[in-house]
Amino acid sequence: MRVATFSIAGERRVGLVDLDRQTVAPFDFTVEAARSGILAVIDRGAAPLPRTLSPLPLSAVEIEAPIPRPRRNIFCVGKNYHEHAHEFARSGFDSSAAAGAVPKNPIIFSKLPDSVVPNHAKVLIDAKVSSSIDYEAELAVIIGREGRGISKENALDHVWGYTIVNDVTARDLQGKYSQWLIGKSQDTFCPMGPWAVSKDEFDLANAGIRCFVNGDLRQNSKVSLLIFDIPTIIATLSEGITLRPGDIIATGTPSGVGIGFDPPKYLKSGDVVRVEIDGIGTLENRFAEFA
Repeated sequence: MRVATFSIAGERRVGLVDLDRQTVAPFDFTVEAARSGILAVIDRGAAPLPRTLSPLPLSAVEIEAPIPRPRRNIFCVGKNYHEHAHEFARSGFDSSAAAGAVPKNPIIFSKLPDSVVPNHAKVLIDAKVSSSIDYEAELAVIIGREGRGISKENALDHVWGYTIVNDVTARDLQGKYSQWLIGKSQDTFCPMGPWAVSKDEFDLANAGIRCFVNGDLRQNSKVSLLIFDIPTIIATLSEGITLRPGDIIATGTPSGVGIGFDPPKYLKSGDVVRVEIDGIGTLENRFAEFA
């Protein structure tokens, strides 16, 4: 199923998306339950979902991020496509490059929950803070079942579904602090959406991932080409950390990010970044100056 968090008449709702009919049918959740977005669906576990109400045109609602405010930091994996690992190692911003371009184990960092914004929201560039803003198209995993010490063999049993994330990054801050949280967690630096799809409807083996900047194709790969696949990432994270329903894991970005060009192609006010993942949809955001 394809599930969206949306608002209409100032009220947040959660519903099933029908792309053929271009509608969204709200689940009969209470207003309080719907405030958490699709967490209202995930938190039910195996319990039946409530009935759906009359469908609404997608054009009549405002799509929000699937999980408007995650309960915890978003887990992220760095340097998880071979070509990107090499382009980032050459960039001079990679504090892990001394250990080799391609990591031997997953590199994990996080983004603050407050960085999340929805499809079509503005991503803010604060010139007083950074002049080196970059894009990173990523598949994000949404955990559906709690677990600790999860084996690779059972890892996908803990997945609820998938969405799209643009892991926006201030490269100069990433280099300045020799760690990634500050440069990755600036306000608005985690566009997410437009909705989420349950794992049974997503083709991990064949889905393509693409990123366009002002219509120019910059990134073009397959999510199956991850260095560390999703079961490995989940097994790694759950070694001593309990993964909980609603946790989000951004799995890494392919080559073609701005820092990989010579000279780098950083984003500026007015640029539009569009991320596409087959089977999920399109996440598009305009970058604008911080007022």
